[in-house]
Amino acid sequence: MTTPTRRPGRRNQVLSRDQIVAAAIELLDAGGEGALTVRALSERLSTGAGAIAYHVGKRDDLLDAATETVVTAALAAAPAPAASTPAEEIREAALALFDAITAHPWLATRLTLQIVRNPVGPVTVGIFERLGRQVQALGVPEERWFDAASTLRDYILGAVSQNVRIEGDTSGTDGDADREEHAASASLQELTPETYPFMHAIIGRMRDHDDREQFLTGIAVILDGLTRLR
Repeated sequence: MTTPTRRPGRRNQVLSRDQIVAAAIELLDAGGEGALTVRALSERLSTGAGAIAYHVGKRDDLLDAATETVVTAALAAAPAPAASTPAEEIREAALALFDAITAHPWLATRLTLQIVRNPVGPVTVGIFERLGRQVQALGVPEERWFDAASTLRDYILGAVSQNVRIEGDTSGTDGDADREEHAASASLQELTPETYPFMHAIIGRMRDHDDREQFLTGIAVILDGLTRLR
């Protein structure tokens, strides 16, 4: 009886769900959503589509799992110091999400989709819980908790999304180059100071501002408003 030969290139060890999701994140980071296919992932892991489906599911499940993994890790890596104030904790969580989306440009689209499609999913609930507890601690009236936490969440995702290209595939973004291009554009420069005094006053700031600093300014404005709700 002839002994069957092993197919070349096939992985010997058993894959885990974490390994599959980690490989999916690598593909997403390298090429955006368009780079993540079951075939590409199978080739990277030297396995078959059946193993991926068994551990994680279909492509949409891979995207959801990758999103949850990145967001959970980002928030876990930014614990609130024991003596921190609610405002400091909100800034810490907001910056953790800002940095995660900046490092993984595909994440902005996926987070938005999860909030719309699955508002009680683990990612949405995790973010809302983290922000909502601090809204409570700030002394915001209970009837305004939902509105306040929603405003924070929506600002965080919306502000960061402006720094990445939201076109399904969010790879290849060069925010600094885009900013300089907009600030130096002929159409902007041709605006008359008499008609557009404000735009002329901020042209230099549009080119030179720091995205992180601008983001935190927005958080500070919202926090100031929340304290007035008390």
